[in-house]
Amino acid sequence: MTETKLNIKLRPTEIADLDTLFKFQLDREGGYLAAFMPKDHTDKTAYLTKYTKLLSNPTVNNQTILVDNIIVGSIAKFEIGDQAEITYWLGRKFWGQGIATTALKNFLDIETTRPIFGRVAFDNFGSQKILEKCGFVKIGSDKGFANARQTEIEELIYKLDKC
Repeated sequence: MTETKLNIKLRPTEIADLDTLFKFQLDREGGYLAAFMPKDHTDKTAYLTKYTKLLSNPTVNNQTILVDNIIVGSIAKFEIGDQAEITYWLGRKFWGQGIATTALKNFLDIETTRPIFGRVAFDNFGSQKILEKCGFVKIGSDKGFANARQTEIEELIYKLDKC
């Protein structure tokens, strides 16, 4: 499959999407690369409670990523303090097809908050490439405890200033 042949769309996330999106975060390799996950990423009740609240939060823009009307992941803008940040997650079988890059480009067309930041584990090269292809610039790093790895790791900080 190539990026140009895929029918990639975003739509606002619905409560009915959460079951599928929860299953994606159970993937061990995906969790390792994401690194910064909840202490117990297998707690479906906690996941559903958290994301149901986020869906009604006006400062959060949750979108579900669809390919040919099949849920393949999610992307969102959220705020920490006065900073807008993005997060995205694709089911592993959808990696390496250009879906995340296209979804992020599309998302940045509808979510115009700037600056917006992206954070990624130091060794998550795929996600680093996605951010860079979408115009994000690496501006620094931080360290934090990564629940998925049970250790402190470096996290790279990216920033996008303009639309």
